[in-house]
Amino acid sequence: MTDTAPTAPLDGWTKAPFTGGGFTYDCYEKGSGPGVVLIPEIPGITPQVLGLADHLVAQGFTVVVPSPFGQPGRAASTGYILKTVARLCVASEFRAFAAGAHRPITDYLRAVASDLAARTPGRGVGVIGMCFTGGFALAVAVDDSVAASVLSQPAAPFPIGRARQMDPTMSPGEFDRVAERASAGEVCAIGLRFSEDSSVPRARFATIADRLGDAFEVIELDSSTGNPDGFARGAHSVLTNEVREHPQNSAYRARERVVEFLRDRLNAEH
Repeated sequence: MTDTAPTAPLDGWTKAPFTGGGFTYDCYEKGSGPGVVLIPEIPGITPQVLGLADHLVAQGFTVVVPSPFGQPGRAASTGYILKTVARLCVASEFRAFAAGAHRPITDYLRAVASDLAARTPGRGVGVIGMCFTGGFALAVAVDDSVAASVLSQPAAPFPIGRARQMDPTMSPGEFDRVAERASAGEVCAIGLRFSEDSSVPRARFATIADRLGDAFEVIELDSSTGNPDGFARGAHSVLTNEVREHPQNSAYRARERVVEFLRDRLNAEH
């Protein structure tokens, strides 16, 4: 049992540049077994993101963590977060405020997923996005290599106005393709959010559920006043900052559900 979120260092991770979709970023890889692409949350590959990554490795997955922003291994701080957000707000590859838009960074992430699928066992790969990158995990599922998407607190586009609140973080054509693949049983998705997290509006999950139906599972954790876990109303990071290593913690249980989902979808051995 712990009182803080799991963390880990960069030790044991293999770093190599990867080029795809017109971009080149470093990727960190570790593990063996079916592949999972873990897209970091703001401000980057923090010790908490590495804690989740190492947990997935221990559960029998080959994990690749791209580094499209931030300084890998650096702990989060208010200044670091604000500096990263400022950069993402103006970066054309992320299109932080655009509704109904294709985001060029997802071309890169699709290339990462396709490469990982070609050299790991299982029927495709899983993709996990968190916070600003949460919705990217579903946009990447346009690629046939992706069998499972996990959207943890998807906060892009920033939910200013009703259109952005309802936006699924991809273009209509991409959304059509993902829905088509979901209808055919080729991809399924999980969405996770805290009940009081205004940066991740329920309307976004409603938009996705309307198109994906039973292929989209929603997990909402209670962060209302007086909730059993003691989560603050501002709780945000379901799979990293709010996890405590004991089964009574609902974020812990959500993380275990994600592992089970990935195993089932990728045909990984338990």
